[in-house]
Amino acid sequence: WALHLKNVAISISGQYECSFATYPYGTNTAKIQLIVKADEEQHHLRKVWLNQTLEIPCLEDTTSENVSTYPFKWLVGENGRKEELVAKEPSCSAVYRNSSALHRQRVFPGLNNALKIFPTKITDDSRVFSCRVMYHPERVRKSSTTVRAF
Repeated sequence: WALHLKNVAISISGQYECSFATYPYGTNTAKIQLIVKADEEQHHLRKVWLNQTLEIPCLEDTTSENVSTYPFKWLVGENGRKEELVAKEPSCSAVYRNSSALHRQRVFPGLNNALKIFPTKITDDSRVFSCRVMYHPERVRKSSTTVRAF
């Protein structure tokens, strides 16, 4: 027996019980405690000198798992909207897509889904670069980094 939940929200956290009759033994009951957690987004600040190479890790503090095998997207905040910079699709483990015409010549994927920017420009100052890693079909880990260029 299985319980399938759709549109899961924090509010459905709690104890669930399954009870069914078995012949000739009587009623069997199983209980499970469900805890639904909200996705958390890590926020970081990186300082860099102009014309230097900036490497932004996708997810910092993830020593327990190798996130480089999962599909991901790097986005940059521009005028209230987000533009996709680099992405790796689920079916293509080593194929990256760089869809940004504006950043194509100086933005590259690095090791462990990091983002490399070279050279850094004054226009990078105060920009927010965001990484999204899909480690499960319905779960995404998020990280954003604000850049300060000097």
